[in-house]
Amino acid sequence: MEDRLARICDAIRSRLDGKDAARERGLELSREVIRRSANAIRAAHRGEFAEAEQLLAETLDMVRGVEDTLRAHPDVHYAGFAQDAQKEFAEARLTLALVQGRPLPAPDELQVDDIPYLGGLSEAVGELRRAVLDRIRLGRAQEAESLLAVMDDIYAQLVSFDYPSAVTGNLKRSTDVARSIIEKTRGDLTNALRQQCLEGELRRLEEGLQRSTRLQGG
Repeated sequence: MEDRLARICDAIRSRLDGKDAARERGLELSREVIRRSANAIRAAHRGEFAEAEQLLAETLDMVRGVEDTLRAHPDVHYAGFAQDAQKEFAEARLTLALVQGRPLPAPDELQVDDIPYLGGLSEAVGELRRAVLDRIRLGRAQEAESLLAVMDDIYAQLVSFDYPSAVTGNLKRSTDVARSIIEKTRGDLTNALRQQCLEGELRRLEEGLQRSTRLQGG
């Protein structure tokens, strides 16, 4: 009895050792995916698209590494951190495509699951707000308006996923956050356009007064 119990427990211990090692490796890779994805987003906002592409190409190998590491341990795989890594990678990839005006890649192209993809899409709305504000500061209002329209399109799609949270995770909450970001951005852009319009009117008025003064002086 004692020997058999020891053998059974040794076998269980061996399997748990493998599971624990896989978890630690998966966590390590997931953290690196998140870090590199954030760096790629920052590069995209700086207009350093080649650097962002290179970072994300390297990061894809790590996303695959997480999947390979945890494939034999589905309970660990779906504990949450692997999905978070996929979501951050999807957000970075989608943000890069959106700020470049390129077609959006699909989940299978990114090699991520559907729910992390939708989570990444919802969080990309916040990155687009940053892009809109950057273009407002640069006086590129037309580009800012185009990006706001993309934000509206994303929200319209996200809100259509009317499924229980057990199916979509935190998508409803993320969608609500996206809506508030869009409305705030719309207000910022509207104010900026009004300011530009006012400045244009004042400039034209000033130029008209200067012309009138020159004519009277002549």
